[in-house]
Amino acid sequence: MTRTSHTPAPASRGGLGGDAGFSLMEVLVSMLLMTTSLMAVAQIFMLGMTHTAASSPNLTAREKAREAIESVHTARDTRVLTWAQIRNQTARLCPGVAQPAGWNNAAGVFIDGVQPGGLHGAGPDGLINTANDDDEPLETIRHLGNDGVAGSADDWVQQLEQFTREVWICDQSNSLREVRVIVRYRVGGIDRTYRLTTFVSNYS
Repeated sequence: MTRTSHTPAPASRGGLGGDAGFSLMEVLVSMLLMTTSLMAVAQIFMLGMTHTAASSPNLTAREKAREAIESVHTARDTRVLTWAQIRNQTARLCPGVAQPAGWNNAAGVFIDGVQPGGLHGAGPDGLINTANDDDEPLETIRHLGNDGVAGSADDWVQQLEQFTREVWICDQSNSLREVRVIVRYRVGGIDRTYRLTTFVSNYS
C-alpha cells in the first residue's frame, strides 16, 4: 500500500487569508489627496458665494454709470448746458490729441475727480456730479425683504455711501468729446471698479 502525502502551499501575501494591510505611506498619500480635494471644493464654494454677493453691487455700479452718461447726453440734447460747459471744471484734451485750431479751455460744470462722500442725487441743475450735488442726500436703493414683495413692510433701504463716481471728460476735437464714468465700490474687502466710456458731439 502506497502512502501519499501532500504539503500545503503557503498562502499568498495578497490573498484573502493574509494579514497584509495599508502601509503608513499609503495612508498618508490618501489623506493628502482627500485634503486637497476638499480644499478645492471649499475654494469653489467661496468663489460662488463671492460672486453671488457681488452681483447686486455690480448691477448698481452699472446703473449709476449709465445714469451719469445719460445726464451728459440729456444736458446736450435739451440745451441745459452750452457745448463749452459740457466739460470738467478743468478743461483738457484727450491723451495723444494735438490742440486743434481755435480750441479754448473754458471751464465746464462737472467736478474734477471723485464725487466725495458717496453717490449723491442730482442738484437743482438736474445733472450728476456737479458742484450743487453736495447738498443733496445720498442716493438709496430699496431691497426686497424676505417675502419678496416690493413695497411691503420688510423692505430695507441701503444708502450708497460705499460707492464713488467720477465723470472724466476730455476733448477729441472742437466738436467731439470723450466721456468716461468710473464707479468704484467695495465688496467683501475687495475694491472693484466699473468703467463706462462713450462719446458726445456738438450735434444732437
